[in-house]
This record gives sequence, structure tokens and C-alpha cells, in this order.
Amino acid sequence: FHADYRLPLSMNQTSQRLLEQAVFILRSLLTLLLMTGIALVMLCVASATLFQARRFYSERIATPMGRLALKLWGIQIVMHQDQAFPRTQTVYISNHTSTIDVFVLIALGLPRARFFLSGFLRKILPLGLIGYLIGIFWTVPQSFPERRARVFQRAEAVLRSSGDSVYLSPEGERITSGEVGHFNKGAFHLATRLHCPIVPLFIAIPSHINPGRGLHAKAGEVHVYVKPSLDTRTWREEDVVKNKEAVRDLFVAWNREHRQ
Repeated sequence: FHADYRLPLSMNQTSQRLLEQAVFILRSLLTLLLMTGIALVMLCVASATLFQARRFYSERIATPMGRLALKLWGIQIVMHQDQAFPRTQTVYISNHTSTIDVFVLIALGLPRARFFLSGFLRKILPLGLIGYLIGIFWTVPQSFPERRARVFQRAEAVLRSSGDSVYLSPEGERITSGEVGHFNKGAFHLATRLHCPIVPLFIAIPSHINPGRGLHAKAGEVHVYVKPSLDTRTWREEDVVKNKEAVRDLFVAWNREHRQ
């Protein structure tokens, strides 16, 4: 009696898994096609503008791409924000729990913002081209401290001369344990030396849609909490470690409050 019902149930489960896999592959291909198309459009626009309109490429082309990519995966951003993003130079930081974060951050359209991203992502050719055109600072692993220091020195010089804002994750990698990871000093060195405020962003991705280090995101809502700006004008370089730990404590508290 039981065997008569197990076979159809098993077949239904198999069909469901196959359908989910097919949808995942289709969404992945469409995302890659989207990035490739946007990269080519951006390259054409950049050529026509002699590569002098970085902010236009970032905010008018890359930002809609990020939003459309999220829409392809059925992901909606829910903003928790009391006031507009600042128009003055700002260092944006956030927790980093998921592959989704990259598209969420691009979709936010942070004014005049450049990004730090792992140099590994340049291997995704469309993303590498987009990154070059919007002025991404490509990082190297912590195991190469001298090369990493040069990346930050160059970034500081570019930011100081351009007045651009910048985003980077103090955790430096995706932390999938559900906790807040160790904070690196780079963001806090930059904010201290540039004398610009830090605006923390807490990104809350429900566990049932979070692909972690993978790509298999599920449909749902991602909540972005824009926290009050942190004044760094009185910060000193010798206090960088103390300041980064104080900010990490804020993220630990927010993680308890907003973790889903």
C-alpha cells in the first residue's frame, strides 16, 4: 500500500528539484547576459565621453543594472533610512554575508561612490570591465600586505584628489556564520586620513534566501539599514584599532537587532 504512493511522491520531488535547477541556470545565464550587455553599453558610452564620466557610468548605468539583476532573482530591497545619503565625501561600510551584497550595494546608487572589491572578481570579464570603468579599487588578499598597502595608498590619493566617496567592507570577505567577523583597519585608516564621516550600512538578508558564498539566491526581501553617520574629525591614526573595534561593537549590536 505504501509503495504505491511513494513512487509518485518521489517523482514529484524530483520534478520539483529539476525545475528549481532549470530556473537557477536560466537566471544565472540571464544575469551573465545582463552584465555582458551593460558592460558593452558602458564601454561605448565611455568611449564617446573619452572615459571622463565615471559617475555617469556608475550611477546611471551600473545602478539600474544592479536593480535589474536583483529583480531577475526576485529580490527586493527594503530601505530603512531617515535621510538622504550625504553629498559630501563619505566612507560607507557594511557587513558582508552574501554574494547578493555586491548587487545590493551597486543598486543603492551611493552618490559619487567608488568601491573596493576583491581582485578575484575581475575573472568575471563583464564585471571586470564594468569595475574598470566605474573606478573600482581591486584588493588583494591579506597574505600580501605590501601589495595591499599599495592598493590603499593609491585609493587614498585618488579619493583625496577627486573628493569621491568610497565603499568597502571591514570584514573583507563573506562571513556566513551569522556573526560579525573580524574588522580590518583599511576603512578606518581611510576615514581618519581623509577626515570624512563613516556611514554604516547594515544589510539583513533572511537566511532562507541567502546563498552565502554561493549563487543560489532565493526570492525575498533584503533589508538595508542606513545608520547614523560617524564623525571622524577628531580621530587619530594611533587610535585606528580602538575606533574599528568600537564600530564593530555597533555592528554586533545591530546584528542581534536585525538578524533574520
